Amino acid sequence: MPHPPNKLSLVADIGGTNTRVALADGRRVLEPTIRRYRNAEFAGLESVLRRFIADEGDVDCVAACVAVAGPVRDGRATMTNLDWTMDRSTVSRATRAETVAVLNDLQAQGHALGHVAEGNIRTIVSGPDTQPHETKLVIGVGTGFNAAPVHETRVGRVVAPSECGHANLPIRSEAELKLCQFVSTAHGFPAIEDVLSGRGLERVYAWLGAEAGSPAEAKAADIMAACADGSDPRATEAARTFAQILGTVCGNLALIHLPFGGVFLVGGVARAIAPYLDGFDFDAAFRDKGRFAGFMANFAVCVVEDDYAALTGCAAHLVELSD
Repeated sequence: MPHPPNKLSLVADIGGTNTRVALADGRRVLEPTIRRYRNAEFAGLESVLRRFIADEGDVDCVAACVAVAGPVRDGRATMTNLDWTMDRSTVSRATRAETVAVLNDLQAQGHALGHVAEGNIRTIVSGPDTQPHETKLVIGVGTGFNAAPVHETRVGRVVAPSECGHANLPIRSEAELKLCQFVSTAHGFPAIEDVLSGRGLERVYAWLGAEAGSPAEAKAADIMAACADGSDPRATEAARTFAQILGTVCGNLALIHLPFGGVFLVGGVARAIAPYLDGFDFDAAFRDKGRFAGFMANFAVCVVEDDYAALTGCAAHLVELSD
């Protein structure tokens, strides 16, 4: 059945390997329309969007929004591992939409908060009741690491971009200093993302092996599988170390942004580690702030277990732009 003209929006989530595109009716993503395209098979974003429109019967969209895994400035996005031009004019030309927007992927996740089904929200650290106007914080843990505060204002929701995954990794012990020195060999700087990401979990595993005098490597998926079945104590220790450093960093970010509306972890690695955070003392590390330890009870921490949240965020942002 053909789609009605000038009624639906196009939303896209652009990763380093794949791009997911869908149609949305208001804030509701139409799941049967979600399509995944391998970036290597296309010359650029414009080609992907044109293919999707053709695949959906040459749908005429009223608006379009794309979420990009990289910094966005003045409507133009850059990615470190994908040589595509992504800006508002590209999206407008490809979709013929009247309203277009380009967001950082964490910004899209921030716009999704409040529009994700309750069943897809896993509580990790309980907190007090929240108010709709209170600041939230979305933290992405996946291929990379990043965070974005979510502010409710009189003119709508504002999700401030950042690149905090490239800030210095915090150090609290001799062991963490050794870990920092180990991961800094990658590019001479120990960034948060060098530990708190999929590749970071692999580096933690390799570091534990080096410290034990029995070097070994493993993929992040294999580490989590071994953690689940108990077949490799080093995998369990790597996940525990990861969870505790994640707690420290999330606690730091909570003190910086004061998200009384809650902290929300998103991304594939966040979803994978979520079942283990309680047993691996994430909460203790999150609250370990000296005389501010009690104050940390103001912040609930949840994991968003919705793989399409960025698409929902794009749709929600377009609705706000049209209001």
